[in-house]
Amino acid sequence: MTILTIILQSLLIAYYIFSGTAKMFGVKYWNDIFENLKLPKWLLPVTGVVQFIGAAGLIAGYWYVGALTWGAVWLGITMLVACFVHLRAKDPFGKTVPALVFAVLNITLIVINAGTVI
Repeated sequence: MTILTIILQSLLIAYYIFSGTAKMFGVKYWNDIFENLKLPKWLLPVTGVVQFIGAAGLIAGYWYVGALTWGAVWLGITMLVACFVHLRAKDPFGKTVPALVFAVLNITLIVINAGTVI
């Protein structure tokens, strides 16, 4: 595991734990975003749990590289779905960029670990 992997992995863990917690507690910021995207309210805590599961995979990835890869795949797919939801809602590109950036970061983590056994 390279230093780049550990740094990227750690930053993503911090983000997904923070974001997942905010969603699970229904923070107004996320409530407003989900309302703007015309998503049902029940999906907010579900998305938080999905992010927690992915973060757990990234955490396990410190010891098991396969878990890191699967966690990054799980979260990368989640962020790509978020991009499509933003596009469906006709959000301006600026509101789609965070989801796109996190999708790219997860894909980067997958590519960095492509040589490892899944």
